[in-house]
Amino acid sequence: MSSNIISKVAQSLCKLGRGVRNGWNWYKGQYKGRPWWYKTITAIWSFFAFVIFYCFAVYFNLFWLFGKSPSIEDIINPKTAAASEIYSADGKLLGKYFNENRSPVPYDSISPAFFEALVSTEDERFFQHHGIDYRGMFAAAKDATHGHARGASTITQQLVKNMFRVRTQYSTGLLGKVPGLRIVIMKSKEIIIARLIEMFCDKKQILEMYANTVDFGSNAFGIKTAAKTYFSTTPLDLKPEEAAVLVGLLKATSAYNPKINPENSKKRRNTVLSNMYSHRAMLSERFGDVYIADKQTLERLQNKPIDLKFSVENAYDGQALYFREALKDYMEKNFPDLDVYSDGLKIYTTLDSRMQQYAEKAVHDQMKVVQRNFDAHWRGVGDPWCDEKGQVIPGFIEDKVRKTDTYKMLQARFPNNPDSVDYYLNKPHDVTLYSYDGPVHKTMSTVDSLKYMVKFMHTGFVAMEPETGYVRAYVGDIDFKTWKYDKVRSMRQPGSTFKLFVYATAMKQGLTPADTRKDEYIRMRVYDKFKHDSVYWQPHNANGRFSNAEMPLRSAFARSVNTIAVKLGQEVGISNVIQTAQDMGIKSPLDDNPSLALGSNDVNLFELVNAYGTVADDGIHQEPVMVTKIVDADGNTIFEAKQEEGTRALPQTAAFYMQKLLEAGVRDAGGTSQTLGAGMYLGPFSNQLDMGGKTGTSNNHSDAWFVGVTPSLVAGAWVGGEYRSIHFRTGALGQGSRTALPIVAQFFRSVMDDASLRGKYQRKYGMPPSDVAPSTYEAVYNAPAAKNDSLSNDSLSVNEEYDDENLLGGEGHSEGHEAGADAAESHNENAATHKEGNAHNNNAHNNSAASSVSSSQGSAQSATKKEKKEKKSRKNNNNPEAFFD
Repeated sequence: MSSNIISKVAQSLCKLGRGVRNGWNWYKGQYKGRPWWYKTITAIWSFFAFVIFYCFAVYFNLFWLFGKSPSIEDIINPKTAAASEIYSADGKLLGKYFNENRSPVPYDSISPAFFEALVSTEDERFFQHHGIDYRGMFAAAKDATHGHARGASTITQQLVKNMFRVRTQYSTGLLGKVPGLRIVIMKSKEIIIARLIEMFCDKKQILEMYANTVDFGSNAFGIKTAAKTYFSTTPLDLKPEEAAVLVGLLKATSAYNPKINPENSKKRRNTVLSNMYSHRAMLSERFGDVYIADKQTLERLQNKPIDLKFSVENAYDGQALYFREALKDYMEKNFPDLDVYSDGLKIYTTLDSRMQQYAEKAVHDQMKVVQRNFDAHWRGVGDPWCDEKGQVIPGFIEDKVRKTDTYKMLQARFPNNPDSVDYYLNKPHDVTLYSYDGPVHKTMSTVDSLKYMVKFMHTGFVAMEPETGYVRAYVGDIDFKTWKYDKVRSMRQPGSTFKLFVYATAMKQGLTPADTRKDEYIRMRVYDKFKHDSVYWQPHNANGRFSNAEMPLRSAFARSVNTIAVKLGQEVGISNVIQTAQDMGIKSPLDDNPSLALGSNDVNLFELVNAYGTVADDGIHQEPVMVTKIVDADGNTIFEAKQEEGTRALPQTAAFYMQKLLEAGVRDAGGTSQTLGAGMYLGPFSNQLDMGGKTGTSNNHSDAWFVGVTPSLVAGAWVGGEYRSIHFRTGALGQGSRTALPIVAQFFRSVMDDASLRGKYQRKYGMPPSDVAPSTYEAVYNAPAAKNDSLSNDSLSVNEEYDDENLLGGEGHSEGHEAGADAAESHNENAATHKEGNAHNNNAHNNSAASSVSSSQGSAQSATKKEKKEKKSRKNNNNPEAFFD
């Protein structure tokens, strides 16, 4: 069969060859024995036939010889890369996405002075030709023969180069690979497309497209961006001398840049002004009144200095930088057909600029305090990168240095010379470092600067509306320019904040906040997936003690009692807890093992806050929403968000009970979130606002969390080191109520203090379900008064008392392999913070009770010495299949 195809192709080629030969013989016959006038006519029509055939061949890429050209549709409706603008919910421009910073404007929004300067300088016969200035071409050719080469491209031809990039975007085909033919093909395409543009567009449209596409240098594409970049004005308000500067840039954007070469720029500007004066008659005929009608005006403008107001706009200008990065990913996921960098969209987001400012201020103010405490906490002690036993991790900094760009550059420079690499890494040089009081300029080595930077504590903050899923504020870390990694979406252990899903599952299964469970020592045998064997796991409370008291679930949740959470997780079924978490909005994978009840699996702050919003919205889960409307470059609305009904994740009664449990953490004695209701925060609004919250702290205080909940606004914060091995040594400073909670609390207070926002967010929940009796959710645990200061019961003293025993059944984290990640939950909502929160409420009795309860009364003395020895010898992990010993 293949031989038949080859035979047919060969026959076709033979026929084509015969046809060409016969045609050539006929053509030669037109000259043989013919009179001179006949030969002349034949030569003329032959020339024009060749030109037409050549243009056809070039444009349609005959036999792939000339490369692709833009289609007629592209020419009639050209698409120019334009920046997309991002707007807040309250109408503020947050920033832009762009590769080329371009924002097109209509012809009538551009000063005529710019067009006068452009036409008089770049194409004085623009209104006379039809895309090609043959007179100019012959003049340029004549000058070239005398050694004075100059360009002869018309404005239309320049537009072709700017808009269609015939020299880069579209290939020159097979013939373009032949030396000397490439430039011929490119110029041919420019001429052909310029003629087509003149056929389909009028002169005003061409001038408008040119003004919006040309590159003015300094990352300013198009007249709107250029006017703002160089003169901080709009295209319509450009003065003649300013327009002349911009047109002068078109000859060479670097050589005549007023910022880099002001003298050259001024000379070029004055040349453009002279052109405007010289061609004033033509300009008057085309544009009406001219800007330079007499010699005096010309001299006055030429004598003016360039009043430059230079400011280059980059992609990271504006507000809410972390949000904008998250928004970009949101757009790619939900609108894959749109290109935010070139489609010229207007993206209207859910972010509120006022709330964003409050969030950024809360992060800055509170993290400055956290950093001061962290620095003082470790001062004189040693380096903070420690393992679970408190020992400095060998080679920690060296490992991080090897991941830096500086190290990779030195490795490439000195591939077989580690001494030289080490020398330059430790050689002091000028560096600019981040600080809360502004950039710090120091002289230090790369290694020392890295040591300085890794000691910073980090945070993430996000606020959403539970009823709509609208993201109202988003702060991914303390400083975007220094740390671009978004902590709102980073994966960390949630600690006790995950207990929400354990208790929500219990409420779904019919339990109530008044039901009691015993806070007592428990010992479980679990499967260790690393040792491939079963091991013992003993979860404990904040300081390793147990009250042995029957405690209402309301109080157990408010006081964050670990033992009850673990037993409750076993009672309701971990698989059911996972299902509840997923229904409420958790997307991250969750392991079916007992330690999940204490938050052993990594999640991110974004999904956690969204899940907490399900409780506030009476059990209805709303997916997070970042965009409300998208308008394309032509002004057409291509997307508009509709309020979704959401999906029911919790029965209304269960959601009501969870609202009460969250409220108990703030209002009940011993609650770990009492600071939220302190006088400096939401205390003054206590009677006008329902509020609740949950703290969380992972093992070794590596991750501190707080999620605050009101009926119409949910906000959460995470605080921790960039690496899990960098953290506070004790819960007195490192727990969620001391680090994350103040950020959320300050944000809430700022929102409530804003009269324009208060009316929307100062709300209470509705009436409880008709079948719910107060007795089912009002029961609380009254703990005996504490006899010692709660500060003595922080995690440090506990660890010393138990001589390094792993009371949680899992060791702390270090970056890399985290053997105890699944088993870790060292919850440290200890009495130090409870005491502080109660002091804000001026309630000495509550303070005493909080101290007593947060230390989780009683001790683990029921464990035998043999059991303690076993605990010491194991690094327990907790996976499925557990039973009570």
